[in-house]
Amino acid sequence: MHAVVFAYHDVGVNCLKALLNAGIQVDLVVTHQDDPNENVWFGSVAKLCEEKNIPCITSSASKLNDLIPKLQALSPDYIFSFYYRHMIPAQILACAKIAALNMHGSLLPKYRGRAPVNWAILNGESETGATLHIMEAKPDAGDIVGQVAVTIGADETATEVFGKVSQAAVKVIEAVLPSLIAGKVPRKPNELKKGSYFGGRKPADGQIHWNQTAAQVHNLVRAVAPPYPGAFTEYAGKTMIVAKTSLNQPIPEHLNLGVCGIQVVDNQVFGICGDRQVVEILEWFPASK
Repeated sequence: MHAVVFAYHDVGVNCLKALLNAGIQVDLVVTHQDDPNENVWFGSVAKLCEEKNIPCITSSASKLNDLIPKLQALSPDYIFSFYYRHMIPAQILACAKIAALNMHGSLLPKYRGRAPVNWAILNGESETGATLHIMEAKPDAGDIVGQVAVTIGADETATEVFGKVSQAAVKVIEAVLPSLIAGKVPRKPNELKKGSYFGGRKPADGQIHWNQTAAQVHNLVRAVAPPYPGAFTEYAGKTMIVAKTSLNQPIPEHLNLGVCGIQVVDNQVFGICGDRQVVEILEWFPASK
């Protein structure tokens, strides 16, 4: 079986390795150039391709259609997308003789769209996962090919959960590869009405609003904790990144629960929230650092 792979991030690295280990012939990999303004804390698809001597190119979203003649000439059995960040045009998907498949970091149909792990934590979910699905013009809308769930701990950060999702993605691809190699694509309906679509997140979305509940603040901190841009608040004229919070620490009796915002008592830092509950800030630092 021959494949063309669009890939980035840890999921891209790990799933590409799974294809190679299964004997899939990867004729071309399309990846992204690392953004100099982004904290790149994950594995490199380009480096893996260099090590494995796999042809690897980058392309802007506006020039993906320029790849169509090349892909038509390669005539791959499958096209895979593993955490590739651009929407792949339908004309490219049509170049796959059997199917074009995408790995998404949620339990579809839940959390279609961007930043699914971050959104799941932000919304206080206790479970997410990885889903391999048929690619269509509409994002994350095709039939489900395989799926593995993972738990989300009450204090786990997006990076920790993403590590679980990355491992789940490998389990999904390894489970379905025998069928794919046989030319058979298992599929079940992706019932979109039972899920929802979420857009991308920006650093500015990390601002803490202390009128929210303590659980909401804690979930925001977990969802965007470094190496993501981080939740932030103003204190003493400075913008502070709040990197770690707890809902379970003992609360001093003399906190003023009637005033939302930061209070420092005996060198401990607390955030008073809109539900008159408290988060203790265990780690924070100036945004300038």
